[in-house]
Amino acid sequence: MSRSRLTRSFLLTAIVACTIAACGRESGEQRKGPYSELERADFNRRAAELFLPLFWREDADGDGSIDPDEIEILHGYGRNERSVWFDQSGRFTTEFRDAYNAMLRPAAMPSDPAEQKRRQLVLEELAQGRPTLVLTDLTQVSDGEKTFVRHMLAAAELIERLYARQRGVFGMQADIPMDDPASQMLFYRNQSPFCEAPKTQDVPECSALPKKPERIFGLYPEEIQKDPEFCSMLQKQPNAAELMGHFSVVVADENRAGRFRAVPYTEVYRQEMEAIARELELAAKALGENEAALKNYLTAAAGSFRSNDWQPADEAWVAMNARNSKWYLRIAPDEVYYEPCAWKAGFALQLARINPESIQWQEKLDPLKGEMENRLAEMAGAPYKARDVQFQIPDFIDVVLNAGDARAPHGAIIGQSLPNWGPVAEKGGRTTAMTNLYTDVDSRQTQAELMSSMFCEKTNALATTSAHEGLVSTVLHEVAHNLGPSHEYKVRGRLDDVIFGGPLAATLEELKAQTSAMYLTNWLAGKGIFSEDEVRKIQVRNIAWAFGHISRGMYSASGAPNNYSHLAAIQVGSLLKAGALTWHPDQLAANGTDQGCIEIDFDALPGAIESLETTVLQIKAKGDRKLAEQLKAEFVDAKDDDFAKLKETIAERWLRAPRATFVYAIRL
Repeated sequence: MSRSRLTRSFLLTAIVACTIAACGRESGEQRKGPYSELERADFNRRAAELFLPLFWREDADGDGSIDPDEIEILHGYGRNERSVWFDQSGRFTTEFRDAYNAMLRPAAMPSDPAEQKRRQLVLEELAQGRPTLVLTDLTQVSDGEKTFVRHMLAAAELIERLYARQRGVFGMQADIPMDDPASQMLFYRNQSPFCEAPKTQDVPECSALPKKPERIFGLYPEEIQKDPEFCSMLQKQPNAAELMGHFSVVVADENRAGRFRAVPYTEVYRQEMEAIARELELAAKALGENEAALKNYLTAAAGSFRSNDWQPADEAWVAMNARNSKWYLRIAPDEVYYEPCAWKAGFALQLARINPESIQWQEKLDPLKGEMENRLAEMAGAPYKARDVQFQIPDFIDVVLNAGDARAPHGAIIGQSLPNWGPVAEKGGRTTAMTNLYTDVDSRQTQAELMSSMFCEKTNALATTSAHEGLVSTVLHEVAHNLGPSHEYKVRGRLDDVIFGGPLAATLEELKAQTSAMYLTNWLAGKGIFSEDEVRKIQVRNIAWAFGHISRGMYSASGAPNNYSHLAAIQVGSLLKAGALTWHPDQLAANGTDQGCIEIDFDALPGAIESLETTVLQIKAKGDRKLAEQLKAEFVDAKDDDFAKLKETIAERWLRAPRATFVYAIRL
C-alpha cells in the first residue's frame, strides 16, 4: 500500500508518532509500502524467469513500491487473465502476493548436478535479454475494432503453432519439467528449446529440455538434415525449382528412391490454415461498414490461406496504406532467414496502428524515387538497367503485436519491404518502418552506454539516442530494397538465390539495403533533406547499429549465417580498410573506462561508403559470386587478423548489456 493510499486515521497516527526527521524525509529516505523489496528491473527479470505475464511498467509515484496501476499483463503466455492478478476493485490478489514472494526466493534447483547445470545455463540465457514493453491502449476504439483485435489475437496463436511446426519443435514444451518455469520462458521466448543468446548459444548443455534434441526443421525430411550440405543436394535435383519453392514442404518421394517432391503448405498445414482463414473472415465481419481497405485484405488473406496463392492477398495488402486505414496488418508466410536453406517462407503476423507521420515522409521522398533508382543503376552498371520504380515510401507503424517469424527472441524487425517474390514484389510492394520500438527509457540509456564504450570522445559527442536518426536509417534501408538489383532481378535468367545460394543471396540483399541507406543519407543531404550535422549523427547511429549486429556473432549455434552480422562485418571492415574509421588502441573510449576506441573521419566517410555501395551493387548486377565470397572471406570468416580481434572487442563490450526482448501488453 503506497503512502497515497493510507487512510486518514493512519496518517494522523503517523504524524503523532514521528517528526519529519524521524520519518526519514530529511535524510532523503522515502516511506515505502509493500512490494518494495525488488527494483523494477529485477521484478521484470524475475517475473520472466518464473514465466509470469507481469511487467512493472514504471514507478509512477516514485515511492519504490509496486501499485496495481503500474502493472501490465502481458500477452501470449502464462496465466494472463486479468482476474488472476487483480480483484474486482482493482487491488492485487493473493495470487499476485504469492508470485511476488516467489520472486524474492532464489530459483529452485534439483539435486542432479547435470540438471543443475542445465537450469543455471537457462537462467544465463534469459539474463542476456531484458524484457522490454510494447504497450498499446485500445480502450477507446470502437466495439467492432476491439472484436477485430480479439480475432487477431486468436490468429496469432495459430500462427505461433504453424511456425513451431515449420521449425520442427511443436509439442516439445510438454517435456519441460513442471517445476522449471525458466525453461518454459526460454522455450516461449526463443520459440524452440535452443539457446540463442551469444554467450550461451554454443554451450552444448544449454536447452529448455533435459534431453536436448537435434535441430531438425519440419520443412525437410529428417534423414537428410544430418548432412550439412543437404540444401546443395536438393538444389541439384532435377526438380530443384519446385523443391526450392517458398510455400511448400519437401518430403521424400515414396515412388522414387533418392528423389523428393514438394507438398504445398495448404496440404501440410491444412487444419491451422483453415482456422486462420475463419478468424480473418470473422475479423472482417466485425468491422462492419468501416475500414474498407483492411476488410478487403482480411477477406483476400483468408482466401490465400485456403489456396496457397498469395498474390490476391498481396495485392489487397499493398492497396492498404496510411491514407485509407488506421490499422496495419500483415499475416502471411514471408521471410526465409530462419531456416538453413533460406527457401521456405515462415508464417508471421504483425498487427500495428498507423502513425500519421508517414504522410510527411512520403511527401518528402516520393518525388525522388526515380532519381534514387537512376543513381543506383548508374553505380551498378551493366547489365542492370534502371527501372520505372513504383514502390510506396514506408508507412510508419506503431507495433501492437508480433507473432510467429515476426517475434524474435531478442530485438525486432524495425523495417520491412514485402512481399519478397511475385508480381506484387516486382511492382515495388509495400514498405513499413516500426516507430515505437527502442524508444523506451531503458533502451535509450543502454544505447548511450554501449556507444560510449566503443567510440572515441569526439565521435561520441555526435552519438544520439533519439528516434529520428534510427528512423531515417530504417526508412532508407527499406526504400533501398526496392531500388537497384534485388531478389527478383535476374542475371542470364537466374535469380540471386540460384547464383549465390540462399544464405549468401540474403546477406547481399541486406548489405545492399543498409549500405544504400548510408549512401542515400549523404545523397539526400545534397537535395536539402538533411543538414550536415544530421548526416553525421545518422551515420554514427548506422555504425553503432553495425556494432550491435557484429556482437551477435557471425553464425548461429546451428551453423547458419547471421545475415545482418555478416553485412555489418563487411561494412565496418570496409570502412576501416578505407580509412573512414580508425581504431585507436591507446585512447580511452568516451566512457573514460575502456581502453581503445573507434574514431570516424567524417571527411573520408562519404567516399568510403560510395566505394562499398558501388562494389555491392555491381556484385548483384553482374552476379559476381567470386567477389561476394571474397568480401565474406576477408571480413566475416578471417580468424587471426586485426579485424577479427576488433570484432571480439566489439562483442565483449556490446554484450555487457542485455538485449531488448520485446513483450506485448494490449489494453482492450
